[in-house]
Amino acid sequence: MSHAYGGGGGRRGGRGGRGGGRGYRDGSRDGSRERWDRGGGRGSGGQSSDFDQDPGGGGQRDRPPPHLKGRDIGMWYARYGAVRRKQADRRSRPVVQMDAAREQHITKLLNSVQNDQPGPARDCRDAGASTSDSWRSAANSSGHCYFDGEASEEDTKKIEFKSEEEEEEVTHKSQRYFSPAVVKDEAPDAWDKDDQQEKESLKKKDKELEFLCQEVVRDSSLDERLQRDLQSKKSDPKYKEMLKFREKLPSYKKKEELVQLINSSRVLVVSGETGCGKTTQVTQFILDDYINRGVGSMCRVVCTQPRRISAISVAERVSAERAESVGNGNSCGYQIRLQSRLPRKQGSVLYCTTGIILQWLRSDPMLSSISHLVLDEIHERNLQSDVLLVIVKELLNLRDDLKVILMSATLNAEKFSKFFDNCPVIHIPGLTFPVEEFLLEDIVEMTSYRPKNSDRRPSWKKGFMQGRQSRPEKEEKEAEYKESWPCYARTLQDRYSDHTIEALEMFDNDDKIDLELILALIRHIVLKEEEGAILVFLPGWSDISSLNDLLTAQQMFRSDRFVIIPLHSLMPTVNQTMVFKRPPPGVRKIVIATNIAETSITIDDVVYVIDGGKIKETHFDTNNNISTMTSEWVSLANAKQRKGRAGRVCPGKCYHLYNGLRASLLDAYQLPEIMRTPLEELCLQIKILKLGSIAQFLEKALDPPTEKAVNLAIKNLIDLNALDHSENLTALGFHLARLPVEPHIGKLLLFGALLGCLDPVFTIAASLSFKDPFFIPLGKEKMADMRRRVLSRNSKSDHLTIVNAFQGWEEAKQRGSRCEREYCWDNFLSANTLQMLHNMKGQFADHLMNTGFVSSRDPKDPKSNVNSDNEKLIKAVIVAGLYPKVAMIKPSHSKKRPGVKVYTQADGKVCIHPKSVNAEETEFNYKWLVYHLKMRTSSIFLYDCTEVSPFSLLFFGGDITIQKDEDQETIAVDQWIVFSSPARIAHLVKSLKKELDSLLEEKIRNPAPVDWQNRQSTDCAVITAIIDLITTQDKPTVSTKGRLWRPAPRGQHTHFKDGNDDDDDDD
Repeated sequence: MSHAYGGGGGRRGGRGGRGGGRGYRDGSRDGSRERWDRGGGRGSGGQSSDFDQDPGGGGQRDRPPPHLKGRDIGMWYARYGAVRRKQADRRSRPVVQMDAAREQHITKLLNSVQNDQPGPARDCRDAGASTSDSWRSAANSSGHCYFDGEASEEDTKKIEFKSEEEEEEVTHKSQRYFSPAVVKDEAPDAWDKDDQQEKESLKKKDKELEFLCQEVVRDSSLDERLQRDLQSKKSDPKYKEMLKFREKLPSYKKKEELVQLINSSRVLVVSGETGCGKTTQVTQFILDDYINRGVGSMCRVVCTQPRRISAISVAERVSAERAESVGNGNSCGYQIRLQSRLPRKQGSVLYCTTGIILQWLRSDPMLSSISHLVLDEIHERNLQSDVLLVIVKELLNLRDDLKVILMSATLNAEKFSKFFDNCPVIHIPGLTFPVEEFLLEDIVEMTSYRPKNSDRRPSWKKGFMQGRQSRPEKEEKEAEYKESWPCYARTLQDRYSDHTIEALEMFDNDDKIDLELILALIRHIVLKEEEGAILVFLPGWSDISSLNDLLTAQQMFRSDRFVIIPLHSLMPTVNQTMVFKRPPPGVRKIVIATNIAETSITIDDVVYVIDGGKIKETHFDTNNNISTMTSEWVSLANAKQRKGRAGRVCPGKCYHLYNGLRASLLDAYQLPEIMRTPLEELCLQIKILKLGSIAQFLEKALDPPTEKAVNLAIKNLIDLNALDHSENLTALGFHLARLPVEPHIGKLLLFGALLGCLDPVFTIAASLSFKDPFFIPLGKEKMADMRRRVLSRNSKSDHLTIVNAFQGWEEAKQRGSRCEREYCWDNFLSANTLQMLHNMKGQFADHLMNTGFVSSRDPKDPKSNVNSDNEKLIKAVIVAGLYPKVAMIKPSHSKKRPGVKVYTQADGKVCIHPKSVNAEETEFNYKWLVYHLKMRTSSIFLYDCTEVSPFSLLFFGGDITIQKDEDQETIAVDQWIVFSSPARIAHLVKSLKKELDSLLEEKIRNPAPVDWQNRQSTDCAVITAIIDLITTQDKPTVSTKGRLWRPAPRGQHTHFKDGNDDDDDDD
């Protein structure tokens, strides 16, 4: 009986593998599996017997039986085609093999390990077993891996039928794997006992806790000195000049009222318009009030910022206003990840990112040394600030002396007041000049623009063809818009020309921003309006790049009378500093930016704002477990912030590229991040901070995430073995929660340390958790792609490309700053980003050193890098971190689209993102990729992917099962990644993997570096054997176009949920 592996519904969604390989066909309830079975020859009567023969032999076997008519003939051909594909899959199945010498060595090693480590579990398993039979019998037991979470349903059922002796063994194992120390709603006892000792060591070692770990006591001499210092500033010319400016700010006019409200209230919401000065002034009002009252030493104000750039720039501005340098023991400083300039310990103001506060809470849940906590820009509703609001609300019940000030834009201030038991609200008007607003109908009228509406398909069809699926709330808004349009169009007839109304209807048929319209509008401003910089808001890089190309293609914009500055994270930072500089008289600055220019940075000389009306927004689809990124309409809050950018220095103008009807249907503000992103990292933070049940904690949020999203995050963490089924942190989960990265990247770091390839893995982890160091200069995209491919050195890995780029930068840096600059310029690399990755690697080393995984704070420590030159092992570690994010590569026989097709188990056919070095690759050595991120935009794209080998997936993937598929012996990972393998080799691999899992689990519970010098140790012997197999036995198959892998004996392979696959060969 043929056995079909795979199926949807998660990693253990089916019940395959039982009863001699019959499970999925006979027992699966997964709808997608049934669909494949229907198409795969499960016909009735004698029809299916035709498909059991080789259909390639011609004659009557490739034609339907003569009695079939009409639709039945079509059904027959559909089943026939599916059988052909399955047999082709069987033949292309990669072979897992090892040479005789290694087979003998591993058999001896496994027996040696078994004999060297006696114990109830091993004694029971090994009693009376011969050398070869022991591995066969051991492999028939569960292939479950500790790092894959709790045992599967099938494994649990198998345990029920074990003998009493075997049950004792299972009990012993479960006590060892999930000891009582872990099964409670906090970190294990051993960790609790070390908490105080760890905090003391952290105070000495961790610079990010330096400001927090300060005992605040009244110091009368300091109080007097602070008073004298503040008094003397009043005669300082710099201070007096800055004070004149401050006195003009609207917030300064409310100084007395603000101070009185802060002193009399435990919580205050400050609602302020753009430019009112609340961020820079409120903290100073608090500090100066304490100093003037003679208690300055008791004042420690901490103000959170959502972005690094904001924390630095605001701290620098406040220091300048106080006629001081930032940090250096003065009154104001900042702290962000890996960078700080701290103020004096008492009587000071610190600006920091929200993540720093969450990190502090691990060491001091009471934030006992902070007198005032100011949460700024809370209207942005990012994930960390929403969580911090819940924690702070509960903290107020424990600390009577803590003052909390919430600073928000004007639209939703009342909501925050209500959340904090109707606390007082104070509103500060903005300091902006009047801004005249224009809607799309006004813009079309003034420019006489007519859109070139090339795509006349209905919007539903375009969305379908581009793979977009709108959220229900978005569809409701669109339905309301369409219903209201005829009435709205009639109201325009008296005020606008027929040409304008007709053009508006054409705009409605296209979701994209019309860049030609923006070009026409910029020309109109340049020719008919006064001097002043123009700021254009666009959703993303492709729009910014395209508009830049349109402008530079025009003769008038190529002159020296214009400075065009694209502003995006992919652009070199050096270019972006030009955005703040005022151009010479007669030169007009045109800035093209994303929403970063709404709040994070202020460009003082902007007079004209063009609001594209769209914003890139990420949503998480819990039904399909995939992130989607689409251009959505801006919210009213976004539109208001954009408008405010135009009136900073003089009366301005703001042009919105949406009509009045659309404006009336905009949401008040963006959906909070907590309701549209994956929650795994947040769940781990809740557990490490000992905040109780995840679901109960998140229910207290201002806008709680859905129950489905919370349950999915918990399930994913259980699968990763970061949580047990009681929702407690496991040993692995404890370590992952303490690392400043998302869980999969944390696992990558731990495995890099345990397998002796620390430095390259740190580079990969840093780039995945921050960003890769490549930038894309406008007009040189193809050259940048070519340099990236050169740096990949044919590794077929985005991750190793970054490792190679980083190592080249380090070598260039050693030769001097000029060589460094040339290297970065030639390879389109950002030196600032590379330096940030370097700093992050140091932080990772600190974390792993403190927990015992490595013995040095140097990422390049030779003891931790004995295998760092082994490219195949690094790829295996990437599998360990990123599994189950796996995709399958299949050859494409299409003449229109040569190359390869890529599939995931859950989504069917997907695309490699064009930025990847694998995007245009046509020849791969193996059939599998692992990837970091899967996101739906115009299609489903895989980001940051690496080709990986069979042994990498077998040793560092999921559960191993061994099956007989017709005449082919197979070994499978999680029952869907299937390889052909002789049974004796398969059993050896499975048993060796069990030893590896046991060893790694012990290392996670009791962290210690592997002693690579002691070749006799079990740790070293097992890991060395696996590294040897991955390095020497995973031999790439010589590939040719159209046929990538050698054929294996016949069998059957995974089938994916891709309804369009049948047509690919006909393209």
